[in-house]
Amino acid sequence: MAPLLPGLIRPSSSPQPAPSPADREGPAEPGVSDGRLSPRDVWRAAKARRRTLRAEIRRFTQRSRRRRLAWIGGIAAVLAIVLGSAATAYSPLFALEKITVVGTHALNPEEVAEALSGQKGTPLALISSSEVKEALVAFPLIETYQLEAKPPHELTVRIVERTPVGVVSSEAGFTVVDGAGIALSTTTERPPGYALIEVEGGTGSKPFTAAGTVMRALPEELRGQVEKVTASSVDDVTLALSSGATVVWGSAEDSGRKALILSKLMAAQPERALYDVSSPDAAVVG
Repeated sequence: MAPLLPGLIRPSSSPQPAPSPADREGPAEPGVSDGRLSPRDVWRAAKARRRTLRAEIRRFTQRSRRRRLAWIGGIAAVLAIVLGSAATAYSPLFALEKITVVGTHALNPEEVAEALSGQKGTPLALISSSEVKEALVAFPLIETYQLEAKPPHELTVRIVERTPVGVVSSEAGFTVVDGAGIALSTTTERPPGYALIEVEGGTGSKPFTAAGTVMRALPEELRGQVEKVTASSVDDVTLALSSGATVVWGSAEDSGRKALILSKLMAAQPERALYDVSSPDAAVVG
């Protein structure tokens, strides 16, 4: 065996194992996990998860409950308002006390209001339209009407009267009619201020409809000067004026324009015996 050199350590005859990483790092510190979960850790995690889930469920159900309560409260408020309004509207607090009639000219508005007086004391919302109609049928001059409630106690009746266009002669006497042939009144003597209408086929015929359309188109002042209206067809309506002049009107088409032209011709040449406006673009006087 060779002698040992001074200051040198003699190597061991047997090889020493290399230290492991764990040995190099030293012993594990207290409280540091080695990556494995213990049953206690699993139980704690499950408990925390259940706690979080219960909190989320409570939060969600509270929001849903609040929304549901808000909806229920809103619907209840609306129903209360509707029911309260209906109860008030149908109560004596809104009973009819005053009837106002507007739009009448030939009719007496007080007579119309008196005919509807049976509705007084009835809540405005309960006024019977059929009873109102039955009462107003007694006035043939009424063409249309409209009811307008004005709470708390007033009812306004807006009336559109029929326009009398002349009289027709029959065995019963002289009947005032409107442009649709509706009888407005009948007298044994011819009433003044109305033209005598003589047409083929009576009040239900097309010639009468044409004559009625012509008379309605005339201004009130000019209509009062018409003594007689004749028509054997829809195209030959003729007017006889109280001055003795004759107006050849032709058909009822463009009656508004023809009436305007006739008024201008009569104002410019009042002494003429003939005014032909059957062709408004080429009116003729004679």
